[in-house]
Amino acid sequence: MASAIGCAVLAAGASSRLGRPKQLVLVDGVPLIRLVARAAARSRCARVAIVLGANAANVAPALEGLDVERVDNPEWAEGMAASVRAAAAWAGRHALDALLLAVADQPRLSSRHLDALIAASRDGERPAASAYGGQLGVPALFPQRWYARLALVRGDTGARQLLRASGELVVAVEWPAGALDVDRPEDLGAIGAGET
Repeated sequence: MASAIGCAVLAAGASSRLGRPKQLVLVDGVPLIRLVARAAARSRCARVAIVLGANAANVAPALEGLDVERVDNPEWAEGMAASVRAAAAWAGRHALDALLLAVADQPRLSSRHLDALIAASRDGERPAASAYGGQLGVPALFPQRWYARLALVRGDTGARQLLRASGELVVAVEWPAGALDVDRPEDLGAIGAGET
């Protein structure tokens, strides 16, 4: 039987460096959060969750009509780790065999790349992460045995530190496009972003 793998898109941040919600930046007329959520929904993942926090009321409508679940993160102000914990708790509640963590600010994310991570992980048996910019990062897939570790992360850090510190071999899947993200106003020109 195939493994049940879930994808959680972390989209709870306040986008303080950008000065407006990055989730709603338009790329080819489509809100960034919808582009990423659509890629996740089209992947082999059995379930998709979108973790929302800051600006949730404004961001949620951009997901209408997509087969995704909303997970609220009331502790979003702590930083990325709070969203990682919320995602791990969601995966645990649904007894998912593995959790694929993605973020809302990588405009080049595709279902093909997410599926490549799943394949590299041997359907969730081993951890796999995207390789770009000389390091491992998200999207990254974590087998169920990692959920307890994910539940312990704290502060404004994601799962990257766990990947680095792991005693397990993390399978790297090359994805140069992952280096492009939306963080500051100068990043908008690189993705052809428009106003929200």
